[in-house]
Amino acid sequence: MADQRSDPNGIVGDGAAETVTLWRDLNLATMAGPEGGIGRIEAGAIVTKGGSIVYAGPEADLPEMAGEAMRIVEGEGRWATPGLVDCHTHLVFAGNRAKEFEQRLAGASYEEIARAGGGIVSSVRGVRAASEDDLVTATLPRLDALIAEGVTTIEVKSGYGLDTASELKSLRAARRLAKARDVEVLTTFLGAHALPPEARGDKGAYIETVCRDMLPAVAAEGLADAVDGFCEGIAFSPDEIARVFAAAKAHNLPIKLHAEQLSDLGGAALAARHGALSADHLEYLSEEGAREMAKAGTIAVLLPGAFYFIRETRVPPIDLMRRHGVAIALATDCNPGTSPLTSLLLTMNMAATFFRMTVDECLLAVTRNGARALGLLAEIGTLEAGKRADFCLWDIDDPAELVYRIGFNPLYRRVRGGK
Repeated sequence: MADQRSDPNGIVGDGAAETVTLWRDLNLATMAGPEGGIGRIEAGAIVTKGGSIVYAGPEADLPEMAGEAMRIVEGEGRWATPGLVDCHTHLVFAGNRAKEFEQRLAGASYEEIARAGGGIVSSVRGVRAASEDDLVTATLPRLDALIAEGVTTIEVKSGYGLDTASELKSLRAARRLAKARDVEVLTTFLGAHALPPEARGDKGAYIETVCRDMLPAVAAEGLADAVDGFCEGIAFSPDEIARVFAAAKAHNLPIKLHAEQLSDLGGAALAARHGALSADHLEYLSEEGAREMAKAGTIAVLLPGAFYFIRETRVPPIDLMRRHGVAIALATDCNPGTSPLTSLLLTMNMAATFFRMTVDECLLAVTRNGARALGLLAEIGTLEAGKRADFCLWDIDDPAELVYRIGFNPLYRRVRGGK
């Protein structure tokens, strides 16, 4: 390695001219271990160059970087993980639904509130009334809370506009988040989220509008990285969702689906047969659904915040997913009505506590499998050479602490693109 010099801050090298950074004296949880393990490496190191990882492994095996000026950052025995991935959120919204929370405490069900004009439709009124600037301003504090806990990549859905202009406005606001903060934002068009009031109960006509008008407008502006829908009795049928999937395919957009949250309509199997990146919620997932998801490589995205907040009692069939080899991701599902959650660390604790997921499963779910659910595993999700240098350093003695603690943030440093 090239000669290095120390500076008063304990960092050595040549300042702005440096292109290589050695992060040494670390313990690594690479999330690239054999058979789905978290890949523990003690006395490890990470070398980054140009925003990418060029080495992650035992410090004793560091490669020679002949002729390279090198900046050195001392890890002081901390643990490093990949940057966290929140792969399912509805982060862009206006206002809140605290009154509905009170109604549920008084005994009203999610479905009763929705059928009475609350639920998603109440958020639609807020988004339609807000400007794009208003939406960005309202969303940034929620995004900041997630970033502060180590999130480096986040998915943001539309679905609170439910007309072309408002859906476009929401997606533009979501795209702007990545300009306001150093975070990767993927956007998902969720026009098939609920039926707007002006549709007057005509689901078929509204789905036609989604496919004929909304989705082409979204695609023309390049505002979506994927297309989602809500397959449920209070939302849309499998046949209606299949029409949305066909329209997405016509615009070369990947698909995903809210499925089997309140009942089993076969949405997960439908999504898998259409090659979906993920099927999400899945409290009522069937054997057929799990089998089809495993065959297609469709990721199961579980959302314990929603399970907790609406006081569900049906636990997603984790053992069924394990038996069929369905990979599991976790996400906050941050939204105003059923999961006003802005902590991926708490999400992991909920998954371990309510769903009996293991520590390793939880950690993989917000890194490697979260990246898979977004189609990004080639770029992020593990600490491996060739991946983007998105990672976190934690003041912990063992990775299990990230799942075990409640209301405590041990993040020491968040690294995004090597910075």
